[in-house]
Formats: sequence, C-alpha cells, structure tokens
Amino acid sequence: MQTFATLADFSAHAGQSLGESAYMTVTPEMVQKFADATGDHQWIHLDEEKARQFSPYGTTIAHGFLTLSLAPKLMAEIYRVESVKMGINYGANKIRFTGAVPVGSRVRMKAWLHHAEPTNANEGATGVRAVVECVFEVEGQQKPACVAELISLLYEQ
Repeated sequence: MQTFATLADFSAHAGQSLGESAYMTVTPEMVQKFADATGDHQWIHLDEEKARQFSPYGTTIAHGFLTLSLAPKLMAEIYRVESVKMGINYGANKIRFTGAVPVGSRVRMKAWLHHAEPTNANEGATGVRAVVECVFEVEGQQKPACVAELISLLYEQ
C-alpha cells in the first residue's frame, strides 16, 4: 500500500503508478447477490449448465459492472492519503469491459494517478478531483477485464 501524508503529496504523484491490489476471488455468491441487487439475472452469469453449453467462455462470468464495483475495495488496498477525511465517487471519463471474468477466477486492480486538481472550496473543505486509471486483471489472462478512468473527490477537512 502506498501512503501519502497530504493531498499535496498525493497530487505531486500525478502521472505515476499507485500500485496494485492483492488478487481476490469472484465467487458464485458475489455474482448471485449482484444479480439480485441489480435485477440482471441473465443466464450467462448464473446458469452454469447453460453457460457450459452455449457460452463462448464455457462457464458463467461476472457482470461487467460487478467487476467495476470492486474498485473502492481494491483501491483501498492500493493507496491512502492520511489527511483525507472524506472521499466521494464523482464519476468516470471512460469505462471499457475488455474481457470476461469467469466466476471463480481471481481479479486484481492496478492503478495510476492520471492527475489531481484542486476542487472549489466546499464549506471550508480543501480537496482535489483525482482521476485514476484503473486496470482490472484476471489471474492467468493476458487481456484485462476492465479498463476505467475513475474520478474521485477527496477532502482533507
């Protein structure tokens, strides 16, 4: 884990790697809960027998948005800014689901700080808008599962 004392230290790291998370297993239970939460019960995610027969992957795969939703958990393993009191997901400039995540496989995320710029003062809070390039890798696969440019607002006070 990379640790920065302040947002100024973090911002000065622009253009550099933040590191990578540990691998985590995408379980059938995670996929089922995500399907239930989103209402996306497509067979390619949940029906192992049908996926074995008809899917080009030969198995069930995680939802693309499930993979993306792992970003906050995996990001917390990669870096932290000690002075930050609050962080908010602000959005994304780009998201591409470039490969499948077979259920039962292990994924990790690599991250780079593209840039960080000061935000407008919000009730006395000091903050930055950080753009982080994220690549979700599946263990043993050359092609990433997801590439995303995510934006966060980070506040010190």
